[in-house]
Amino acid sequence: MSDWTAGYVADIGYTYGYYPELNPWRVKLAFLTAGLHFPEFGTACELGFGQGLSANVHAAASVTRWYGTDFSPAQAGFAQELAEASGSGAQLFDQAFDEFCTRADLPDFDFIGLHGIWSWISDQNRHIIVDFVRRKLKVGGVLYIGYNTQPGWAAFAPMRHLLTRHSAVIGSEGSGIIHRIDGAVDFAEKLLATDPSYIRANPAVVDRVKRLKDQNRHYVAHEYFNRDWLPMHFSTMAEWLVPAKLSYACSAFYLDHLPVLNVTAEQHAFLNEIPDAVFRETVRDFMVNQQFRRDYWVKGARRLNPLAQSEAMRAVRVLLVNHRTDVPLKVAGALGEAELSEPIYAPIIDRLADHRPQTLQQIFDAVNGKGTTFAQVCQAVIVLVGAGHLIMVQDEHSMARKATDRLNRHLLQQARGGGEISCLASPVSGGGYAVGRFDQLFLLARSEGRQHPAEWAAFAWSLLADQGQRLLKEGKPLETLEENVAELTAQATLFAEKRLPILRALAIA
Repeated sequence: MSDWTAGYVADIGYTYGYYPELNPWRVKLAFLTAGLHFPEFGTACELGFGQGLSANVHAAASVTRWYGTDFSPAQAGFAQELAEASGSGAQLFDQAFDEFCTRADLPDFDFIGLHGIWSWISDQNRHIIVDFVRRKLKVGGVLYIGYNTQPGWAAFAPMRHLLTRHSAVIGSEGSGIIHRIDGAVDFAEKLLATDPSYIRANPAVVDRVKRLKDQNRHYVAHEYFNRDWLPMHFSTMAEWLVPAKLSYACSAFYLDHLPVLNVTAEQHAFLNEIPDAVFRETVRDFMVNQQFRRDYWVKGARRLNPLAQSEAMRAVRVLLVNHRTDVPLKVAGALGEAELSEPIYAPIIDRLADHRPQTLQQIFDAVNGKGTTFAQVCQAVIVLVGAGHLIMVQDEHSMARKATDRLNRHLLQQARGGGEISCLASPVSGGGYAVGRFDQLFLLARSEGRQHPAEWAAFAWSLLADQGQRLLKEGKPLETLEENVAELTAQATLFAEKRLPILRALAIA
């Protein structure tokens, strides 16, 4: 492998994932919940953007100016193609961190984001990133980092070491990364069959190795097989960020803001006795066995007084992005699945069922007669946004509509040949919304003048049939033309009834 990779997997591309925490607009609700002042976002940067889907969606769906880099020329090329298609003006490069972070033409940033990459790079590159954040993040600016953490990786770390050593020592460089991964996983299964003491002490590793066999090889290569790989304790991360003058703000994962979903009452009381915020987060990670953290850090935290916090929360606008019947009164946290109070949640969901934006004040006014307090409305909104049922609505979204239309048109054309990209850009949310391949093909059919579900299904089938593709139903392929068209028509009808009104509300359709 050539030196420019710096030990990072380069002979297989990263996945086409979309990561909503990289959307600066999401900072507002998280900061308000934590009682913190939130900045306005005019400039943003993503370091290690992979295929660049998140960066391009966020650049197209807002008026924020985006910059970023990824060392892979192939990935940067795809990202630049998306930027050109949308006309967003996103400046995306294929430079290594040391080259990009010393560019003289970069502005200062309100938001800098890294998702995953921190765990897979060398300490030298971490120092470069911290220095970049120190110099280029504005006062009051926000840093988002998603990274592998301990103690959640403690049991599997030795197995990860074994897999990479097998790839390096037994695997053949010329056979390609996928072949080496398959060989390493097969070897691990044979080892586990001998019942080593390591497995008796760490029984969950068995299921994890089994899951590796079915996971996307692009993901597995980048998650497990880089030369540098370091799950980092939260307190260690805090020490790394001291030179950049950053302090921990809050979790970017909204459900983390609700202790009742994640720790027992006894654990919560124990945490409240710990005066140091950094040590408290480190201890919490042991309670939930945290494996991946999604954190916001801020350069100069400023607390809001209760009145300012309440007024800002009341002005927040949200929109329901699932059909009313598809919103279960359940949510999963670290403690498992929790039931949501129907007297509180059902009226809120009913109020939003028409998929029109509502402020939290408007929601409260509608449900107040049922005995619901404003604090309960706020908590319900945090839960529903965290579970993916609600999105925050941007204050001004009409200015981004042209760019998202162009980007989505390009992505819909991509869906003709495959389903790697499963989200489209919404100027309403300033971010991405999950849309599967078939729904994308139905949208494409509509854009070309086909008006009815049966026509959308026929359009989709013509593309699939030309490529020798068939649908799966209950895990089995549908063989005949009639079966495939019938299934597509059923899905197109469901799309028209349930999902199309939501896509209209999001200004995607």
